[in-house]
Amino acid sequence: MTRRSRQFALDLPHRQAFAREDFLVAHSNAAAVALIDEWPAWPSHAALLLGPTGSGKSHLVEVWRQRTQAQRIVAAEISVEVAPQMLASNALAVEDVGPGLDERGMFHLLNLARQQAASVLFSSQTRVELWGVTLPDLLSRLRAIPVVEILPPDDDLLRGVLVKLFYDRQIAADEATVSFMLTRMPRSLGAACLLVAEIDRRAWEEKADITRPFVAKVLGDFSAPELFDGVD
Repeated sequence: MTRRSRQFALDLPHRQAFAREDFLVAHSNAAAVALIDEWPAWPSHAALLLGPTGSGKSHLVEVWRQRTQAQRIVAAEISVEVAPQMLASNALAVEDVGPGLDERGMFHLLNLARQQAASVLFSSQTRVELWGVTLPDLLSRLRAIPVVEILPPDDDLLRGVLVKLFYDRQIAADEATVSFMLTRMPRSLGAACLLVAEIDRRAWEEKADITRPFVAKVLGDFSAPELFDGVD
């Protein structure tokens, strides 16, 4: 029996774990994990974490933020006026860097970080060359930042993540069910989180055991690509 008993479904959020020990390390993300673990002995005041949607960037950024007590922002918030405030704690995590950033603001931020010996962790889905930067001095600074790339998750990592997600929700999914999911789900960690959450919700609502046929039904109803857009 893989379903816990209760009389009705409660629409309660599942707390996502962002501790370092909650992040599963595999070949695809080992270099990125090493970057986070090596701080503050970075070779530069800034670093760029690169990876596709659903690769686990946000998890690693949050691990680093908790360790450094950094402020966490998205790149769209950067401007010349607010850059000093962003570095108040001498550490800053900047997510979703890409085309359309405030180039003067970014240049000012990097200069301040260097002057204050502050640390800045950037994350992006694309390389610097695709950001459309036109300010030569900024482009030069950005190209000098060390880049660590997270590769798409392999089967071993996805399997481990699925097992952990089920365990965190106190669901005993068997090996056959997990293997079945691996061959049919989108290849991202974010998609795995959404899918396990949906399986859990549907199991409560339908008072169903989490078997391979049940998972196949959920996958069939929940496989539209737009449902997984933007997961990270």
